[in-house]
Amino acid sequence: MLQSFIESKYKDGRPTTEVEVTGLLIAALFAGQHTSSITSTWTGAYLLSHQKYLSSVIEEQKDVMKCHGDKLDPDILAEMDILYRSIKEALRLHPPLIVLLRSNHRDFSVTDRNGKEYAIPKGHIVATSPAFSNRLPYVFKNPDTYDPDRYAPGREEDKIAGAFSYISFGGGRHGCLGEPFAYLQIKAIWSHLLRNFELELISPFPAIDWNAMVIGVKDKVMVRYKRRALSVDQ
Repeated sequence: MLQSFIESKYKDGRPTTEVEVTGLLIAALFAGQHTSSITSTWTGAYLLSHQKYLSSVIEEQKDVMKCHGDKLDPDILAEMDILYRSIKEALRLHPPLIVLLRSNHRDFSVTDRNGKEYAIPKGHIVATSPAFSNRLPYVFKNPDTYDPDRYAPGREEDKIAGAFSYISFGGGRHGCLGEPFAYLQIKAIWSHLLRNFELELISPFPAIDWNAMVIGVKDKVMVRYKRRALSVDQ
C-alpha cells in the first residue's frame, strides 16, 4: 500500500508528495483503527447495559450458528442484522468524528425546515456535526435513548434517517468509503466475543472524552468475563 501511495499520480501527471503520502497513511491509521475500536467499545458498553438488546444479539448468533456452525465469512456476517442495528445505533449516539468539513466549490443556497434560506458563497468551508445531526428530536424519537430497533424493518424513522440526518459516515459523494468494512470489522469482533465469552460490565457506563481528536470513551471500561462456547441449544 505504501509503495502504491509513493508511485501514485494525479490526473494531470503530478506525483504525490511525501507530505501527501504521510497524510494518507495517517488517515488510513485513524480510519481503520481508532474509529473501529472506539465504536466497538461503545457497542459493547450499550449491549452489556441493555439486557433486552444483548439477548436479541445472542439469539441471532445462535440462529446463524444453526445454519453455518462456527464458520465466519463476509457473507455470514452480512446476515447479522440485529448486530448491525446495534452497532449503527451506537454510532448514532457516539460518532467518532463530531465535525465534518467540506470546501464549497460553487455558490448555492439551502432552505431549512422552517423555510429560512441561507446563501453559501463559493470558497467557504461548510461544517456539519454528526453528534448534533444524529440526535435531532424531530428525526429521531427519544434521540438520547439507545434503541437499535429504530432501524428495524417497517419503522418510519429509518426512512427519515436515510435522508442525510444520520451522518456518522458523512454523506453524498464524499461519504466514507470504509463504511462497509467498518461494520464487517466490528461485527467480526463482537460475534467472536459473544460466541466465546460471558461478559458483564462492572464499571459505570463510560463518559465521553470530548478532549480527544477522535471522540471515544473517558477512563477505562471494565468488563468481567468468563470463557464459554455459545451453544445453539442454550
